[in-house]
Amino acid sequence: MLTQSTEKYQQILQSARQLYEQEPDWVTFFREVLGVDGFVRQAFPSLEELTSFEKSPEYEQIQKWLVKLREQRTASDGESEPTRVITVRLPKSMHEYLRTEAHDLRTSMNKLCISKLLQVIEQDLVPTERGGSSSPSRKPAAQPQPTISHPIPQPQLRTAY
Repeated sequence: MLTQSTEKYQQILQSARQLYEQEPDWVTFFREVLGVDGFVRQAFPSLEELTSFEKSPEYEQIQKWLVKLREQRTASDGESEPTRVITVRLPKSMHEYLRTEAHDLRTSMNKLCISKLLQVIEQDLVPTERGGSSSPSRKPAAQPQPTISHPIPQPQLRTAY
């Protein structure tokens, strides 16, 4: 017998598969599936639910599809969504490490960094900011999250006009 969360995981995977089979560019796939307004975030509004899903075989499959789509260079890559630039301050040794790793993997630093940013990081591996109003050892109180009572939406590619 399937549990409610297992059924939800399978629904998410089926929705992602349907979109993947439409062969979108990777940015569209990411936005519709994993983005802030994507159906994964809609289905798992709390951090605990999202973290559990990110440890599932279904999430792993979605990540594999995302990698395959990133390997396909299409003309629409830059057109599907505007890009933004961030500046990250790194120690020189870390920059050199990333440069060497990109070279060894025969990819650009940009692609390597995007790949690393797409990976799930456990919350306890992310340092908290010092000087905030709450103590670093205290976790913020959980906010009540709305429950989703409607089925997971089926993704459709958006067409540009």
